[in-house]
Amino acid sequence: MQLNQPSQREYYFNNEVISRFELYNSLFLTLPFYKIKDTGTLLPLFFKSCEDGIKNHEKPNELIEKFFEKYVHDKDENSVVDLLFRFIQYIERQVVLFDAVEDASFTKLNISDEQSSLRALFLKANDDATLHDKIDKLVEEFSLRLVLTAHPTQFYPGPVLGIINDLTAAIKVNDFTTINQLLQQLGKTPFFNKKSPTPVDEALSLAWYLENVFYFAAANIQTGLNQLLSEYHIDPKKVIELGFWPGGDRDGNPNVKAQTTLEVSKMLRQILFRCYYRDFRNIKRRITFRGVEESINVLQEVFYENAFNNTLEEKDIADDIIKNLNDIIATLNKDHDGLFIGIVQDLLRKVELYRCYFASLDIRQDSRVLRKVHQYCRSQKPINSLYGDDYDNLSEDEKLKAISFRSAKVIYADEQDDLIKDALQTISEIKDIQQKNGEEACHRFIISNCQQASDILQLMELFLWNGWEAEDLTIDFVPLFETVNDLTGAGEIMEKLYTHPFYKKHLALRGGKQHIMLGFSDSTKDGGYLMANWSIFTAKVALTKVAEEHNIQLAFFDGRGGPPARGGGKTHRFYASMGKEIANKNIQLTVQGQTISSQYGSVDSAAFNIEQLINAGISSGVKEKHNVLLDKENFEILNKMAKDSYNAYIDLRNDPLFLEYLEKLSPLSLLSKITISSRPVKRNAGTKLKLDDLRAIGFVTSWSQLKQNVPGFYGMGTALKAQEDLGNWEQVKKTYKQSGYFKTIVDNCIMSMSKSDFEITAYLANNKEFGAFWKQLHAEFELSKSMLLKLTGHETLMENYPVEKKSIAVREKIILPLVLIQHFALDKLQGDLSEEKQQAYEKLAIRTVYGIVNAGRNLA
Repeated sequence: MQLNQPSQREYYFNNEVISRFELYNSLFLTLPFYKIKDTGTLLPLFFKSCEDGIKNHEKPNELIEKFFEKYVHDKDENSVVDLLFRFIQYIERQVVLFDAVEDASFTKLNISDEQSSLRALFLKANDDATLHDKIDKLVEEFSLRLVLTAHPTQFYPGPVLGIINDLTAAIKVNDFTTINQLLQQLGKTPFFNKKSPTPVDEALSLAWYLENVFYFAAANIQTGLNQLLSEYHIDPKKVIELGFWPGGDRDGNPNVKAQTTLEVSKMLRQILFRCYYRDFRNIKRRITFRGVEESINVLQEVFYENAFNNTLEEKDIADDIIKNLNDIIATLNKDHDGLFIGIVQDLLRKVELYRCYFASLDIRQDSRVLRKVHQYCRSQKPINSLYGDDYDNLSEDEKLKAISFRSAKVIYADEQDDLIKDALQTISEIKDIQQKNGEEACHRFIISNCQQASDILQLMELFLWNGWEAEDLTIDFVPLFETVNDLTGAGEIMEKLYTHPFYKKHLALRGGKQHIMLGFSDSTKDGGYLMANWSIFTAKVALTKVAEEHNIQLAFFDGRGGPPARGGGKTHRFYASMGKEIANKNIQLTVQGQTISSQYGSVDSAAFNIEQLINAGISSGVKEKHNVLLDKENFEILNKMAKDSYNAYIDLRNDPLFLEYLEKLSPLSLLSKITISSRPVKRNAGTKLKLDDLRAIGFVTSWSQLKQNVPGFYGMGTALKAQEDLGNWEQVKKTYKQSGYFKTIVDNCIMSMSKSDFEITAYLANNKEFGAFWKQLHAEFELSKSMLLKLTGHETLMENYPVEKKSIAVREKIILPLVLIQHFALDKLQGDLSEEKQQAYEKLAIRTVYGIVNAGRNLA
């Protein structure tokens, strides 16, 4: 039965999700915990008070005081705070329950469209030799890399993730007894850490998804793909790759050290071998025949020792494991009629995918730090003889001529500072990781804030000075272009690299493949939503053109984050909309926080979303349509809209109240006290807050807490209205209808706006300090809303995604009290408080952040 009609999906959502959530939500009232019954009874009344207060534009402190006056006898300050804390705890667990109920219904709500599947493509190619050859070539060249990052946009600790997983399984089969027990466990399980996690803690937490989800989902997809390819006489091809940032990403995180990277690399290997060992035990239990004893015994020792022996000397033994598994398969085919061959092939597929490393550990550091490391090394013997004292003052072209690329062993005569020491140790230790776990275990060095070709070439020199040889430099150097300005100059930078003799030779040794990362988060913070998207689009076109001119195979690595404001949203539609002018044979993107839990939180959802991305990449390659945004009329329209949007956003950003508004009315200043991340909220800790130092994730999170989501829409309304006023509206509509890329930008913007609610902060309209600023934000929101509805021909936001719209509405309803409690606490913190009360209200405000973010899933 196909569920392609929205009404059918809505029917299932109402019956499978909303009805079950309401049923199991009632179980909370029966939990035998401290005052839980009183909390559950009062919460609906509090919610009604919140709704009524918002309609009347009451201040949060006023509506909360009215609630306590009407419904609660004990109204002293400590009792008020105590009850609000219990509301928060109750709501946090409601969010978890809704997550689990929604995840349990995933397969019923998300059925692949067979008409757009890979199998449909191959069927079309049956009678078309040209199309068959094209698909064959595309499969050979295509790859999908999902890179898990530790960016703190989801606050469930490991034990809670485990409960969600088990709760989802129990809800799938309506196991009432187990559900009740798990809700009791949930009631007793803390939702936050008492202290901030270390980078290794973050890696361990994220590895939960590798072990429990990706290990199975990616292998299942790869198996299905191999079967499909074999049916059409195409050789199997490894398509799926996993990447990992925790422990390797040190950009702005002084807590990540070289030792951290080694520990995480070792941990990933050990977790992987425990997965292998778990599967192997099943093989050993079933395959008890003669002829395979030797291979079974070898594998038993290999898997066990690598899984549990912490003193074992690690080696890249993947090929040996694969040989033994193939030997077993050959014997089963030859002597035992292929009995139980499937479980051996399943493990073989996993070893071929993950080898000895599970996920490639990326190293990332800021170009400004790496420049300092290069400068330091130039002051040491014998490097100081290769450079003049004026090197740092040379022009970029002069620097490119001066870089010598001589292998030399630096003699360090003095103690380095921590950042320099870490960079030098990491460069040396990457070689150690590659020797132990394989080259793919750690082969990419990402240079964030990359602004010139010398940023990459100088880093390559650092490798040559610290134990590496040019002909054995098994590293991919990945520039990360983030700001609007950096994106504009990206093509020119890569042109200089592609024509540089040393870099050209290095690329040839790396198979002629160049990875380039493009960051949405900082470009959004820098230039606003539409300009960020347009800058990345035009940069991709320019970078693709330069790569093709030099016969380079280009792989774009998109730092797409989770929410629309950070590049997320309908990801597969984004990739499916690429034209032939943008390299799209290697899809690489970051996934983090709620994006991991919502799209890759279960084997079902992960398999579905991985398959969607593979389908999008290969189908867009088959079509290879011209991207209509590059037609003169469309290009000029989007270019002008991006500039108008950018100017509107910059005017807002330059308002002296911009940061002050965020600091006073959102929990921005408290984010550093939230124990969810090893990474500081801003660069240059201890200095006065500046927008440039503020991390994009804290910036976006703060706006989402306010339910205003400014980075996800601001400037869109202004840009669209300007085109209408110029008489270009019909052309804008034509562009929207023709361009899947522009349509995706609009859809994601609308999703971001759907998670905004200016009614909650309407009381600020009369605020002496911020009233005019709030009205400006609200006016742009309303303008954007009206113009987007006019463009799409819809009456309400997300009208074309009714199930997703309902899901957002339920989540927003659950956490409405949290938003108002947060405003109440932040308002109290503006007053003159004792240290004890200051801490109490800070803690109250901080605790609301967890639930609001978790409910948003791809919000922050």
